[in-house]
Amino acid sequence: MPTPKKKTSRSRRDMRRSHDGLEMPAISVDQKTKELMRPHRAYKGTDGAYYFKGQQISLAKG
Repeated sequence: MPTPKKKTSRSRRDMRRSHDGLEMPAISVDQKTKELMRPHRAYKGTDGAYYFKGQQISLAKG
């Protein structure tokens, strides 16, 4: 198995790992229903209907 000719420096090693950190997901509050939501995604409200940008896009099934 091939081995590296030079030692990888701490700086180069850490730059390679710079994308490994975890980030908190973006969360916002819907103005109409005051519920937490992910931006640019439809979400299910407490009434069972789906909402997008504060507008109801489907009826509750059931």
